Amino acid sequence: MRLGDLLIEKGILTEEQLNIALSVQRITGQVLGKCLTKLGFVSSQELSETLAIQHGLEYIDLRQYLIQQELLKAFPKAITERERFLPLEEVDGKIKIALVDPGNIVALDRVKTITGKKAKPYLTDEDGFFETIEKVYYFFENPTEIIIEDITNVTLSTGVVPPERLPQLVNAILADGIRRNATDIHISINSGVVSISYRVDGILQYAFSLPRAIHAGIISRIKILSKLDIAEQRLPQDGSFIFDFLNRKYEIRVSTIPTVEGESIVLRILLGSSEQIYSLPRLGFNKELVEGLKNLIKKPNGIMLVVGPTGSGKSTTLYALLRQVDRLRRSVITIEDPVEYRMSFAKQSEVNEKIGYDFALAGRNFMRHDPDIILLGEIRDEQTAHIAIRASITGHLVLSTLHTNDAVSAIPRLFDLGADKFLLSSSLLAVLSQRLIRKICPYCKEERDLSEREKQVFDSFGLKAEKLYYGKGCHMCRNTGYLGRTAIGELMSVNEEIRDMIYTGASFNALVQAAKKNGMLPLKIDGLKKVIEGVSTLEEVERVVG
Repeated sequence: MRLGDLLIEKGILTEEQLNIALSVQRITGQVLGKCLTKLGFVSSQELSETLAIQHGLEYIDLRQYLIQQELLKAFPKAITERERFLPLEEVDGKIKIALVDPGNIVALDRVKTITGKKAKPYLTDEDGFFETIEKVYYFFENPTEIIIEDITNVTLSTGVVPPERLPQLVNAILADGIRRNATDIHISINSGVVSISYRVDGILQYAFSLPRAIHAGIISRIKILSKLDIAEQRLPQDGSFIFDFLNRKYEIRVSTIPTVEGESIVLRILLGSSEQIYSLPRLGFNKELVEGLKNLIKKPNGIMLVVGPTGSGKSTTLYALLRQVDRLRRSVITIEDPVEYRMSFAKQSEVNEKIGYDFALAGRNFMRHDPDIILLGEIRDEQTAHIAIRASITGHLVLSTLHTNDAVSAIPRLFDLGADKFLLSSSLLAVLSQRLIRKICPYCKEERDLSEREKQVFDSFGLKAEKLYYGKGCHMCRNTGYLGRTAIGELMSVNEEIRDMIYTGASFNALVQAAKKNGMLPLKIDGLKKVIEGVSTLEEVERVVG
């Protein structure tokens, strides 16, 4: 079966999208797969998975794969980049390799020539391949641990950090954070020693220590990059800068606070624009919730909110929702801070606080731009809340995010922001509350029996579990037992009963009971079902949800 037909059969692509991609192909001369990913109709990952099925190969995602360093010595970057393959590890006398092109026979021959062993091919997506190949060879040639250790030794022997080495040290700390897929980097002083920690998959992981003499230099270097006041050490400061690394731009948001031992600094790593947009089923939500979201995004008007704490994947879910939209027939316009993913056939705009271009100003002007769907990155204040409601009652579908702990809490929160009861009751469609929980590492996953306490937990929610699973720890998951994250969620759809309750100002508990009666599955139960399915652990669900 041809690639386009196979994508249509799997429900990833439509006939119309295929025809558009073919017309673009005639103009650009690119292969069909490249046209489909550039247009945003198919993600690079979905394309490769379909190609793998077509050619009888297994797909592998390189983004979370730890590659054996010994193999990189045998296969220089010039060879792997030119012949488009990457050696992963040796298993049972065979070399596992990742390919972009399923017909790449040259790579198999090259592995045999260099090692004398057979290659076992896996297919991977092009984006993940080139991102990984740049990273693994960079860190192979520039090991951050050695750079940091070298600067530490010089500082300990001389008592001062060489000023010319500070940029290299800060770059190494940032690069190491990117390698670990960290969202935040914490630099602080504890007991007279500078501590560096990375937040990975929602958990703070201690990385290494530096001499106190380095502290002032690191803080000053980051403040200079962020255009902050170096002399001010008594007040908190916020700033940002762009870090160019391996042909990609990362926005680094900086926050400093004074502490009793010295200034603490946290760096949030934001990847600029990306082309990897997930589909709804890939986020990890249960099937019923996914179907509910697909039905909601077809609505002509109203407000749909995604709520949860910072870092719970709200923006990713909004993009996955927009991907369900036929953007050829419905005009989509977004205002974001920043634009995280590039989306074809959507008008995407970015806030600029310096010139007063914020969510409220954009929302007011968007309604004159003939939109069908408006995405407001976040409802932060009364003005934005009023604009979102106004846009929804004038015939637009509005998607946005809000910071609340659960779905029902979005209603009192909107009242706090001055929302009118009548207008909110007539405009609110649904609220999705979500969290991200770590997944058990598939490479060291094992099963075990339940303890008495665990049986009681499941029984209290009317659930039954025969066995539980856990990760015992391996090199792939850095001995944490977890690898990657998945979403859990609770969806409160607003029916006539809940509309009346919003209008009459019903109590929070009454709204919760009405939402459950209307089919809302609480976050905790959704998480426990993931535990029963062997996706995560009870400890992880209790850590995230409580």
